[in-house]
Amino acid sequence: MAVKAGTYRGRTAEQRVSDRRARLVEATLELWGREGRSRVTMTRICGEAGLTERYFYESFETIEVALAAVMDEIAAEIATRSVAALESAGGGPTERVRAAIGAFVEILTDDPRKARVALVESASVEALRPHRAELMRRFAELAADEARELYGADAWGPAEGRLAATMFIGGVAELVTGWVEGSVPVTPAELVAAATHLFTVTARR
Repeated sequence: MAVKAGTYRGRTAEQRVSDRRARLVEATLELWGREGRSRVTMTRICGEAGLTERYFYESFETIEVALAAVMDEIAAEIATRSVAALESAGGGPTERVRAAIGAFVEILTDDPRKARVALVESASVEALRPHRAELMRRFAELAADEARELYGADAWGPAEGRLAATMFIGGVAELVTGWVEGSVPVTPAELVAAATHLFTVTARR
């Protein structure tokens, strides 16, 4: 118990738990993004992570909680990198929007597992739909906030801005979903251009 609770091989108990959780999240992403929800089980996640099954319940109560954790990791990466790209980009609003959307598209096109999980697979799992809807709402709020920062008095008011941002987020999600499924045969650069145009024409009066 002393080893379990204290430092072992230079790592604290909290660090070891965090490391195991990260391995389980990555394993869940790999299985879910590669094979779909029907093939994701606790046994397979633990096998992919190289951990015994008792460690699964150390971090997650159910498979759905693990799946939601994967969604949260992807959403956090998108939000962090997109905002950082927007804030560091030079030029006017259009160039800054293009940088932010470019960062978002890069995440999903460089790793199609993340695109499939975030936009396709999560929508097909009934238990995850409320969580997916909440994440989409948060992204709409983020888009509305950024529109006000970029366009100032030219931006929509709060109510109209939320509506415009919701339509923007939904439209981009459908566009990238089509790319993932092969029904929208475009390049990543074309995705960025289309989404940038959509934002610039809907985010202001």
